[in-house]
Amino acid sequence: MIAQDLSFLPLFEACCNSAAAVSIVLGYRAIKRGNRVQHKRLMILAFVFSTLFLTAYLVYHFSGVPVRKFHGPGLLRGIYLSVLLSHTLLAMVIVPMVLRTFYLAFRERFEAHRRIARWTLWVWLYVSVTGVLIYLTIYPLGFGAFPKPD
Repeated sequence: MIAQDLSFLPLFEACCNSAAAVSIVLGYRAIKRGNRVQHKRLMILAFVFSTLFLTAYLVYHFSGVPVRKFHGPGLLRGIYLSVLLSHTLLAMVIVPMVLRTFYLAFRERFEAHRRIARWTLWVWLYVSVTGVLIYLTIYPLGFGAFPKPD
């Protein structure tokens, strides 16, 4: 019953990841142009979108909804699983990276912030974009299906 009520969450999660990715790119552009205020606002916005994503993801997956399995052809399956594995591993790494990057910025330790932000930017962007690609592969493109009951 509750699983059906939450069926909108995967699309919501993909929208949050998309919005985070756009905010990250725009935040990067802002800092490259020397606009610290705009950069700060956009990176906080990216953080909010990523936090909304993570909250929705946890609610959805702890609600008892069966995990969809990939049901595509061999080569595509290998590519999908490679992207999924790298996405999952980097998603675990990015949380402490983002928190550390934000901490350094709010403490105005900008040299240390810049050093870690160079890595955080690309990992965070990769995780956000691949999250959307995984959603598109499983849902709209139709390669995901619930496992057959035993």
